[in-house]
Amino acid sequence: MSLNIVFFGTPQFAVPSLQRLIQDDRFNLLGVITQPDKRRGRGSKTTPSPVKAIALEHNLPIWQPARIKQDEATLTQLQALKADLFVVVAYGQILSTQILSMPRLGCINGHGSLLPQYRGAAPIQWCIYDGVSETGVTTMLMDEGMDTGAMLLKATLPVGPTDTAHDIAITMAELTAELLANTLPQLADGKIQPQPQDDTQATYASLIKKPDYPLDWQRSALELHNQIRGFYPSCVSTFRDQPIKIQAALAPEASLPWPQEMDNAITAWKAAQGEAPSNLPPGQVIALLKKHGPVIQTGNGPLLLLKVQPAGKKPQSGWDFVNGLRVTQGEVFTQQP
Repeated sequence: MSLNIVFFGTPQFAVPSLQRLIQDDRFNLLGVITQPDKRRGRGSKTTPSPVKAIALEHNLPIWQPARIKQDEATLTQLQALKADLFVVVAYGQILSTQILSMPRLGCINGHGSLLPQYRGAAPIQWCIYDGVSETGVTTMLMDEGMDTGAMLLKATLPVGPTDTAHDIAITMAELTAELLANTLPQLADGKIQPQPQDDTQATYASLIKKPDYPLDWQRSALELHNQIRGFYPSCVSTFRDQPIKIQAALAPEASLPWPQEMDNAITAWKAAQGEAPSNLPPGQVIALLKKHGPVIQTGNGPLLLLKVQPAGKKPQSGWDFVNGLRVTQGEVFTQQP
């Protein structure tokens, strides 16, 4: 017998989970709840969310309340569906106690971290910012708290030293879909014992905001490397009084192959200037590595810029940036105010 499900989700991250449930005959989709259409792109054309687009393809009923907790019409219809489960993946609104109590077996969330670590809105970005080597997905029974519900199943995912939040999100979206497909039947059959979270081990991943993007060159090269990966593609600095996005970089401490030419370039710079790069001002261009890009002094170690996007231009390699603007040693990147 199929489980009757209402799916809650909005961005591309939720699409694989919805598609997985649609394709599996163990599940019967009663409808989809997603955020209202938004104006996107050039011309501010109103477009549906990625989840709504999939729901339309499969002729599923769709609800788009601006504030679901206050939309009495939607709440009445949801209650009347008598669903077995509500499945929530990156929906974007907080569900009330009234909604959480509607389905027979509860509300199940696929969360992008190994709970209780990284509760909150941006777990993928902050775990990369922190430089972790492993993350994962947790399915849980939702309660009134922020990702505090009892855990059901987990799946782990390695994080490589060059992986960006975008890279991990693509892989994690597929992993979430498979984990939900495994969780729901087992929960319905009583084969999973929900496990309470240990609140003393909890950490939080707040929503990424504009002040998180500027690069502080006083920080270490490795910290900047991880910030750039975690908040890809939006980290920003200032060069020649103009904003510039830094979209890929490399620090020697990042457990990655470090070009031999880098050491040679830094040695040559030291010989020419008569002082060690570690004594130079953070943000200063200390070398120009041919075919790679500019090397920037940080608060601790050099950082090689591999991909940048100057204001008003498309993303380009670090070396194209050097050649295009004729960047010279001694110029300085500064933190945006």
